[in-house]
Amino acid sequence: MNFSTVNNFIAIFICIFLLMSNPVHSLCKNPPIIFNFGDSNSDTGGLVAGLGLPINFPNGRTFFSRSTGRLCDGRLIVDFLCQSINTSLLNPYLDSLGSTFSNGANFAVAGSATLPKYVAFSLNIQVLQFLHFKNRSAELVAAGFGHLIGDASFNDALYAIDIGQNDLAGSFAKNLSYVRVVKKIPIILQEIKIAIKEIYSQGGRKFWVHNTGPLGCLPQKLAQVKHTSNDLDPFGCISSYNAVANLFNGGLRHLCQELRSEIKDVTIVYVDIYAIKYDLIANSSKYGFSSPLMACCGSGGPPFNYDSRATCGQPRCQVCDQKLQIVSWDGVHYTEAANAIVASKILSTDYTTPQVTFDFFCN
Repeated sequence: MNFSTVNNFIAIFICIFLLMSNPVHSLCKNPPIIFNFGDSNSDTGGLVAGLGLPINFPNGRTFFSRSTGRLCDGRLIVDFLCQSINTSLLNPYLDSLGSTFSNGANFAVAGSATLPKYVAFSLNIQVLQFLHFKNRSAELVAAGFGHLIGDASFNDALYAIDIGQNDLAGSFAKNLSYVRVVKKIPIILQEIKIAIKEIYSQGGRKFWVHNTGPLGCLPQKLAQVKHTSNDLDPFGCISSYNAVANLFNGGLRHLCQELRSEIKDVTIVYVDIYAIKYDLIANSSKYGFSSPLMACCGSGGPPFNYDSRATCGQPRCQVCDQKLQIVSWDGVHYTEAANAIVASKILSTDYTTPQVTFDFFCN
């Protein structure tokens, strides 16, 4: 490892330390209102609020010391991004108690995809919920209610989108061939385009779009999908699953470029989550992690510790020692420690196109 590489890792660990131990360190004095759309990667409690399905402890054990509806031992990437600009963590739109939504709302719900279009809680449904939220806010503001988001704030808000993983994973789960999954990608991307243009038509001008992570590196997939060593890449991930993720990401990157040219006065930031997460898995020991392809919370033991009959939070599941640095929390979602590294790299701007800092959106 050369001197430059050592300095890069030192800088990353300093950023991670600041995120984990003292998250409010930004100079952002007027953080943007944030509306988030997505799946379990950014669901801060929508599934529990919307369907009442329990997400049991030890989920939430690290930061919150209780389950908050996040499929993680602590904070998600979106939580770290919010804390980096001095704004409160986003409350799920479907949660009727405990929030005025003055800093925005989170429409993301675990299990969500872009298709089918009219199934709860697809991206299209989430956008429709946003439109209702916006229209209802306008009605209440006009009626004299205070502390609500007005039109100008909706126009100046940041709209974050993190979806697509379940579309790809769900297609493979239905035993579709690689070729058939690839053929679905343009339809998935079209739904994301429709969502962005609909929000744009409502005045939204600032978008933050995450691509999807290395699907073939998830312990869940490695445990459930029959494979041989020839199906794996040098780091033990399923090559075909990652190839599909990369094709989707290439299309999403092109879509963001296309929309920047097609619509006026818009900022669309594309974030390469895949590159960050794959680097974390490929170089896990350099980041202080062990067993990057094994879940911390699950059942079945090595090599993946994932069994769909006893997943994290269910009876018979086992959880690793809290002192261990593990990448995967439950076989699908990342640990808080891993999310902190991902967030720190996002904040570096090395993985965003254009290279925009997150506090760029502070007013």
